[in-house]
Amino acid sequence: MPDSLLAFDTATEHMSIALAVRGEVLTHEAAGGAQASATLIPAILALLAQAGVTLRELDAIAFGRGPGAFTGLRTACSVAQGLAFGANKPVLPIDTLLAVAEDARGDDPRAQRVWVAMDARMNEVYAAQYGFAAGRWAVLDAPLLTTPDALDERWRAQPPELIAGSALAAFGDRLATHDARLAPDALPRARAMLPLARALWAAGGAVDAALALPLYVRDKVAQTTVERDAARLAKLEAGR
Repeated sequence: MPDSLLAFDTATEHMSIALAVRGEVLTHEAAGGAQASATLIPAILALLAQAGVTLRELDAIAFGRGPGAFTGLRTACSVAQGLAFGANKPVLPIDTLLAVAEDARGDDPRAQRVWVAMDARMNEVYAAQYGFAAGRWAVLDAPLLTTPDALDERWRAQPPELIAGSALAAFGDRLATHDARLAPDALPRARAMLPLARALWAAGGAVDAALALPLYVRDKVAQTTVERDAARLAKLEAGR
């Protein structure tokens, strides 16, 4: 079991870093988004200096692999790769939505089923359902990109027990919660990633730095000029 771990997530507008070493946990929380590409590494180095350790003294580096914002995921993956290659350490890819579920369970230990719903912009939601039993998490519904209406249909069929994440505030009454307990402030906090990283390590999930790859569930965020022109032409043809 790793004693010294670095964990970070930049998949959302919130940047979170945690360093576990010698039985203590140091954390850093700050604005994420586009700023994370410039502030993540200095913040990590500051935490290491505060703890009096070097990257080579760590056992592994855990990072939030998504889903989330493209820029944030690329930042997390590239930093994880660079630090791990330089220090010759393995990486532990953590699902960002699972980190949100663990963060919510920290405030609600009764939770056995957690639906995570994070604002994905463009009127869409990143969502997944996880179950917690016997001290470990299981994926009940894998991360997906969906809409509030489609998610409501799923929840009508099986009402959720606990809903966590930023989509609760982003969509308000449009996201029917079906009397579930709510955790709107839950985030992919790095402190919550630490037990997930240890569990992944125990399951043999540590991988080479080259495999610090993002989990994308949205293939594209914009159309090319050709695609936009083709769409306009199709609309014109349909209207004739």
